[in-house]
Amino acid sequence: MMEVTYKGQDDDANNRHIIFFKMRSKFFRGVYIKRAVRLTIPTRMFGHKEKMDTIISKHSIAKRWKTLSGENNWEGLLDPLDIDLQKYIIHYGEMAQATYDAFNTERASKFAGSSRYARKSFFSRAGLEKGNTFRYNVTKFVYATSQIQVPEAFIVKSLSREAWSEESNWMGYVAVATDEGKVLLDRRDIVIAWRGTVRSLEWVNDLQFNMVSASNILGQEKADAKLVEQYKDEEISITITEHSLGAAITTLSAVDIVANGINKPKDRTANKLSSCPVTAFAFACPRVGDSNFKKLFSRYENLRVLRVRNALDIVPNYPFLVGLLGYSEVGEELGIDTRKSSYLKSPGSVASGHNLEGHLHGAAGTQGSKGGFKLEVKRDIALVNKSNVDALKDEYLVPVSWRCEKDKGMVPMDDGSWHLMDHEEEDFDS
Repeated sequence: MMEVTYKGQDDDANNRHIIFFKMRSKFFRGVYIKRAVRLTIPTRMFGHKEKMDTIISKHSIAKRWKTLSGENNWEGLLDPLDIDLQKYIIHYGEMAQATYDAFNTERASKFAGSSRYARKSFFSRAGLEKGNTFRYNVTKFVYATSQIQVPEAFIVKSLSREAWSEESNWMGYVAVATDEGKVLLDRRDIVIAWRGTVRSLEWVNDLQFNMVSASNILGQEKADAKLVEQYKDEEISITITEHSLGAAITTLSAVDIVANGINKPKDRTANKLSSCPVTAFAFACPRVGDSNFKKLFSRYENLRVLRVRNALDIVPNYPFLVGLLGYSEVGEELGIDTRKSSYLKSPGSVASGHNLEGHLHGAAGTQGSKGGFKLEVKRDIALVNKSNVDALKDEYLVPVSWRCEKDKGMVPMDDGSWHLMDHEEEDFDS
């Protein structure tokens, strides 16, 4: 069994609310979501002093957000890829990438398996504030525990006897658009970002993909929807994003939210909409359900999934069981092909084909199935080499795996000794 908890301050007590995930195969067979979370979302202005009307004039995204979130299943927007949708996909992809950048994988640290950064400083420390006009606050962290032995690609455990947790790992976050962000996005956007795996792809061949019933996900029990209630007088969207195995959880989370009515305020007269739209952006997503699951998925209103798939990536091919008795894909697919990029080494590797930054590079430059590659969105190519891949051509002189904490978190003391200090404490015990 895998236990996932949201950790953060509630308005009336320091309660923790739990979601349970049952894993029934060698590692994971299925995900069962039994209970949602109570979230209290404070909003904070970031202090930017640009005039709102000037900023809005530069963002047609605000006016088109329902279309970009899949209101019409992205009809006519995917091939070739609409420029606003390019920016939209990259925006949520970067929010997913932040889960990788913040995750502490250093086993020598007693905080291995946690987020390096506190909620308050999360987006600035993860590098998402510079050049980004869309503003959010992280309000909750998500943690998971596993009662079965799993590869280190899933759960990272500290070597320290003083480890912050013997079983838990940080699995992602919940964020909400600030008041400033709401103006730029034209609604109050609630984002859930799940962390994917943190090691190379050896885990793929080790997993057993066995069908289990989704009845516990799509059951009759109504989950707590306090977050939607809090903003019931505003226009709301729920956006879920992640990569790799996290993208599979993203898909299941989106279905859970809609199936259990979490996106519906109890007092529906307070909002002209009976439910808010739920959209999942799933990068490099493996298949998660059979043909019946696909039929059920298609019946839900206000539920959309866009899968971003790189032609070089092998993970979306898993599990191999397809057809009537096997796994099916849900939602719509955006195909990209990073092999067309003149910036990347040819022919590319399995790792570079799966890498999330590579997907975002591909999304920034795709010209459709019949076109080539041209960076339509200003996005630094150096980001491709940021984490664990050597994808850029050597002529660009960008180091491999260049993003790392200074001195790996080792800090010099006044007496000349060095201590490992790689965790911001303010969020840990809140």
